[in-house]
Amino acid sequence: MLPTTILIDERPRCVVRPNDTKDLNRFIRNGKGFLLARQPEGRISHRPASEEELSRWREALALHKAWGGDDEAFFGVPLESEAPTAATAG
Repeated sequence: MLPTTILIDERPRCVVRPNDTKDLNRFIRNGKGFLLARQPEGRISHRPASEEELSRWREALALHKAWGGDDEAFFGVPLESEAPTAATAG
């Protein structure tokens, strides 16, 4: 599979490259604690990674390979999501 962005309430949380749909579903099921850490009541969905997200994923893969890791041992990278600031909150 191509790199896939995991979304929480339609906001990017991480980019992963699962082997297949079964692998993706297993990650979502087993990774709920990580994925929903900031929004326990959030809704998880996924979509193909955007060019910017794909670039972040490729940079993380390059770093992984630089220390001697191989493609098969690299799964994904978290994406920073903006926390609401005082100016944008409620």
